[in-house]
Amino acid sequence: MFSQQPGPIGIFDSGYGGLTVFDKIRESMPDYDYIYLGDNARTPYGPRSFEVVYRFTRQAVIKLFSEGCQLVILACNTASAKALRTIQQRDLPELDPDRRVLGVIRPTVERTDQVSSTKHIGILGTSGTISSQSYSMEIEKMFPHITVTGEACPMWVPLVENNEFDSPGADYFVKKHLDHILSVDPQIDTLVLGCTHYPLLTDKIRQYLPEGITLFAQGEYVAESLKDYLKRHPEMDRKLTRRGECRFMTTESADKFTEAASVFLKDRIEVEQISID
Repeated sequence: MFSQQPGPIGIFDSGYGGLTVFDKIRESMPDYDYIYLGDNARTPYGPRSFEVVYRFTRQAVIKLFSEGCQLVILACNTASAKALRTIQQRDLPELDPDRRVLGVIRPTVERTDQVSSTKHIGILGTSGTISSQSYSMEIEKMFPHITVTGEACPMWVPLVENNEFDSPGADYFVKKHLDHILSVDPQIDTLVLGCTHYPLLTDKIRQYLPEGITLFAQGEYVAESLKDYLKRHPEMDRKLTRRGECRFMTTESADKFTEAASVFLKDRIEVEQISID
């Protein structure tokens, strides 16, 4: 069904947020080829049901497979929470058992115990990620001694997507959710940005964070984890092309994506508009 020739690493997100992960992966592994796919026409995924997120994510994975990707990273916490396991367990054996789809939650969780001193951690995420309890369950499996508190921040993605992350209006929504999660558990010393859009709000978040609380972004940890994964799986590493090339695809307006991507990547890029439904 799909080409077995070596190909690029696929990176998928519901919108622009995954560019924060892509940027760190490319920085860490600049020789590899990449295809980034943003399903901007159907973003945000956060409020959508498990079934819809799974269907959309599966369509995106199949598209990236058809473009030659042997390995796909779901650089989207909602997709990782609601679709990854089903795709890994049910779809890959049928689609192609030798290809791999990886998420961003596990690599993030693996580092939490090292970062937190109090072993009280807060997760800031979309409604979908928080309601799925994926972080809580993953941390419980790996580090049962850690206490986890989740906080859904439904307005944060629209603020970023609409380039309002540095506006005065963002202050209200940032402060509101930080105040709430820290009132629920005052012992929290580490806050995980459990959405790939949220790093753009870092400066705003730091304004309202008490001293001594670590802000934990995902990009560099996912990049480190991917590098380690390829060392442990040379059979997959051999299937990845290395020309230092990047392609960008969106299901929405290419011009709009180019404009927004320049905010995330500090660079102008060429984008293809595609359909995946």
